[in-house]
Amino acid sequence: MVVIFEHEGVFIHSSTEELDDQDSLISGFLRIVDKDGDVVVEYKPLEDTVDPSNMLCACKDSSSVVEWTQRPHRSVDQQLSYETEWDMVNAVSFKRKAHTNGGSNHLHERNKRSFSFNVADLRSVTVKCEGWSYLIFCLRDDTTLPAIHFHQGGSQAFLDSLRKSVQLSESPDDENLLLVGTYSKAFSQSFENLLDDTNYGLVQKFKKDPYTTTFGGFSKVTNYFFDAFRPSESECQQRPAEEMADILGELIPGLEINQQEEPGFEVITRIDLGTRPEVQRREPVLLENWAKHQDSEGRLSNVPHLKHLIFKGGLCHAVRKEAWKFLLGYYPWDSTHEDRKTLQKRKTDEYFRMKLQWKSVSEEQEKRNSRLRDYKSLIEKDVNRTDRTNKFYEGLDNPGLILLHDILMTYCMYDFDLGYVQGMSDLLSPILYVMENEVDAFWCFVSFMDQMHENFEEQMQGMKTQLIQLSTLLRLLDLAFWNYLEAQDSGYLYFCFRWLLIRFKRELHFQDVLRLWEVMWTGLPCQNFHLLVCCAILDSEKQKIMDRHYGFNEILKHINELSMKLDIEEILIKSEAIYMQIKNCKDLPHSVSEILGLNTVTDSSTLETSEYGVLESPQSSPRPAHRQDQAFSNGHGLLQETSRNRCKVAFIS
Repeated sequence: MVVIFEHEGVFIHSSTEELDDQDSLISGFLRIVDKDGDVVVEYKPLEDTVDPSNMLCACKDSSSVVEWTQRPHRSVDQQLSYETEWDMVNAVSFKRKAHTNGGSNHLHERNKRSFSFNVADLRSVTVKCEGWSYLIFCLRDDTTLPAIHFHQGGSQAFLDSLRKSVQLSESPDDENLLLVGTYSKAFSQSFENLLDDTNYGLVQKFKKDPYTTTFGGFSKVTNYFFDAFRPSESECQQRPAEEMADILGELIPGLEINQQEEPGFEVITRIDLGTRPEVQRREPVLLENWAKHQDSEGRLSNVPHLKHLIFKGGLCHAVRKEAWKFLLGYYPWDSTHEDRKTLQKRKTDEYFRMKLQWKSVSEEQEKRNSRLRDYKSLIEKDVNRTDRTNKFYEGLDNPGLILLHDILMTYCMYDFDLGYVQGMSDLLSPILYVMENEVDAFWCFVSFMDQMHENFEEQMQGMKTQLIQLSTLLRLLDLAFWNYLEAQDSGYLYFCFRWLLIRFKRELHFQDVLRLWEVMWTGLPCQNFHLLVCCAILDSEKQKIMDRHYGFNEILKHINELSMKLDIEEILIKSEAIYMQIKNCKDLPHSVSEILGLNTVTDSSTLETSEYGVLESPQSSPRPAHRQDQAFSNGHGLLQETSRNRCKVAFIS
């Protein structure tokens, strides 16, 4: 179940003649929830009291999810003891008991003040004002539900959320009556939550908020999306390259596309990459294998070999909690047990100081801090729909969800300039699942965000660069397939946007995400290995796409429907094989070598050489600087300009 909208302090007037009588007012909460694809509106009264025994809290020493327990209610003086203990900072929530006797589709026989209905059964909504707004729902079977009064506002926000699932249009006969018309199923699946209202254009929505659009359904769109900027049949059959460049420039702001050919490009003819070698995967690294690489003081030895083992087989789950801290750079590879204890103690204090910063913000302060308020609102919405089918995060008032929220809020204090952007909860969720510890999860997430930071920056430079690089690699690997995509206005591979943004988090089963991430965190066999993962997936699907003559819409739909159908081991085998094929190529274009880091020249005294012969740093460096590329497209191929050395390369068909 996903909560789309929730608002407390909504009242039913049990007696219309006694509005001043508090006993005649029934306070409750109104929600819109998605239950397995069915959108349902629910109203439930609240009980008058809160049971303090349900307070959830944790001490500084018990930030692990598995140690969370219910603790007895303490006095206010005890709760304010956070100068010597982090209890106040870490007191997370209380459970408010709601009536559980809600109706099925109409009024329940036992409690006529609780009801729920499917929005598909809604006929109309009456909107009236008596100093405040109130709504009356009428169902298609002529059932009229009790009026819902919004004494403290919120009616418009509710209607805006309702519009994401149904069409609301004003009745020509009654200005207070909104008539309901549901979207078709195909329309709903294509758009999901893309539209704030029925008149908001899809392209404009993407330009305003590309992340929300991407997650809500950018990769799912079919004819509805394409028609938003598709020329009519009376216009030219082949869209000019200039027009497509303008469209993509709007969709991905800052992506500069130059249609003019320039002299002086290095011409590289079509390259024979040779036969793709066969590779094999191995078994995951077990606890005893991990222990063999540690000396008596806890230092890890032969790190390149250990990384190679992880790359080839991943980790068994029992090793992940410790190994991920090294792979992500939270623990130095050469640290001892004592070093790590000291580091963890210091990082724990640092974390809770930052957490205290937002925990201690008063309501009055929050009213004057719009950015913090916006971050908090977006985090609450995203956390409520992150991996809710996973047992670690399912249910109401789940400790895992609470920690997910708190870590993301604390990250806003850590990096207030970036704050929170949709998708970051997807990156944190697997880390918290593995760590089962608030502090460790936070610092591992910080390290991961150092790698992913440019993906979430306002200018989206990281995303633009990766799409350009991916297009370059795909053109090298399979020119015919790239030309086919180009002919379908898909040469920029923007259907891979979500893959790159959150590292395949929504394309793979949860356990497969863990395997893929730990493999990629080894830094082997090259930099930007995730781009080769994209190439491997596309390589497996290219024949189906071309044989069935898929166009723009069908390609988007097909790529989206791959979600949860991918085999991670097959993908990793093919990705590594593609790397070996490229690496063995003698006349590899300079631009491709730079993308994969195959011609890196640096001080060998500070680097270690892996079995693949790729130079790599023994520790993860914070927020690597990305080379900025600009792509130029014409009818013959992809022209790439490297800003560092101004080396221009053209692939000729």
